[in-house]
Amino acid sequence: MRALRAFAITALVVANAAWTPDAFAYRGNAYQYQPQPDESDLDSHGHYINRDGNSVHSPAHSRSGAVPQGATAQCRDGTYSFSQHHSGTCSRHGGVASWQ
Repeated sequence: MRALRAFAITALVVANAAWTPDAFAYRGNAYQYQPQPDESDLDSHGHYINRDGNSVHSPAHSRSGAVPQGATAQCRDGTYSFSQHHSGTCSRHGGVASWQ
């Protein structure tokens, strides 16, 4: 009886794992292949290391006025952020004015 119960529990656990919806599957970092901005169109060229260990361009103004490639938000001071996480985006730049 004990062996049958152990088998049934094991079968349920395996079946449950096999039928886990894709919505719960790990998809990796959405910004892993984030395009890099054109440095010649930006007024500053600093970078920082984010909590995932990625090098991210610091917020910068666009010289052309166009949204730079890879920008994720525009800060209230007019700079564009390339942040990979909402938390802390545009800090020391007045906060987020709009998400790109």
